[in-house]
Amino acid sequence: MGCSGCSNGKTDSGLPRGCKNNGSCQTGGCDKLSVFNYLSNMEDTVGYTVNDFVEVRFKNTRKQFFKQEELNLTQGDVVAVEASPGHDVGTVSLVGDLVMLQMRKRKVDSATADLKKIYRKATETDISTWQEAVALENQTKTRARIIARELGLNMKISDVEYQGDKSKAIFYYTAEDRVDFRELIRKYAEEFKVRVEMKQIGSRQEAARLGGIGPCGRELCCSTWLNDFRTVSTSAARYQQLSLNPQKLAGQCGKLKCCLNYELDSYLDALKEFPSLKAKLELKDGTAFPQKVDIFKGVMWYTTKSDPTKFVEVPVERVNEIIGLNKAGKKPAVLVEHEYAPVEVKHDYENVVGQDDLTRFDRPKQSGGRSGNKRRKGGNRNKNRNRNRNKGNKPNNAN
Repeated sequence: MGCSGCSNGKTDSGLPRGCKNNGSCQTGGCDKLSVFNYLSNMEDTVGYTVNDFVEVRFKNTRKQFFKQEELNLTQGDVVAVEASPGHDVGTVSLVGDLVMLQMRKRKVDSATADLKKIYRKATETDISTWQEAVALENQTKTRARIIARELGLNMKISDVEYQGDKSKAIFYYTAEDRVDFRELIRKYAEEFKVRVEMKQIGSRQEAARLGGIGPCGRELCCSTWLNDFRTVSTSAARYQQLSLNPQKLAGQCGKLKCCLNYELDSYLDALKEFPSLKAKLELKDGTAFPQKVDIFKGVMWYTTKSDPTKFVEVPVERVNEIIGLNKAGKKPAVLVEHEYAPVEVKHDYENVVGQDDLTRFDRPKQSGGRSGNKRRKGGNRNKNRNRNRNKGNKPNNAN
């Protein structure tokens, strides 16, 4: 989601205004995990008004709660906060009563938690130092990957985040096994002249930090709004009658897509009315076998041994009825009293010029046009010959 400054012309470097600000734009539209304070116009939402705590967002998806003392901060303010060591610079992402609700959701006790303080609103010096630190992150990440490769470590440096005062850098990495990076830290400290902190993250957290576009055409959920990574199993795909194709079910992180859980509850509720998807039906003339299911239409398709190529559409109520009859020792004569005929779809428009015919380019060309052209070309040659003959046989009027 772009901020309003992105459409107000371009900078001297040719980039749209509002980009490359790393969250310092005042609208907050370019932030990852941006929050809309839906309680801003409401009063007495939690029993009392709280202005002592705010939520501050740093690079990408890192957020923390801080204490404030009579600073009257608003959403979008750039602030200098307490860090270890020195200070860090971030953007206020949430203020007011909604902060308390978020703290309760994350089980952070405001009375006993050791929350750090906000020093002040960021000055021009703080912001300039912060922007210099941000400019160093890409080249630091490239050099850090080279050093890790030279040491032969089985790890991947995913991202680098500098502290606002350039005194510390956090190196985010992913690794399948335990990594001994004591020598790596020493190399980093000598190379970059900063305090080094190594932080291991999972593949989902890596995708959330880096971002990207999903197969749906929108930004990844984990980098825009999703912060609760729940376990996704292959049973979620089976319940939704999806093909178990790893290439289609896996997301950018290499794990199963989080969106497989979004509609899972609706499918589970609909499946409560269905019998076992492997339930066979006993008829007088044989056994009917299930082939496929349409959950939301409430129908199942069966085939028989006598005609295995013919799919019979059976409502789920009729299937449960036949199962009840089979348990009672009875076998019905047919699956359904009458088979459902396919509904003919009538279009409310007419094909006037034939442009909606997808096979119009596959039709062979007619040969009449070519022969006609040949005849016309031959006729033109004969006319030219006769014209030349007439020119050569002109009478001599000079005598």
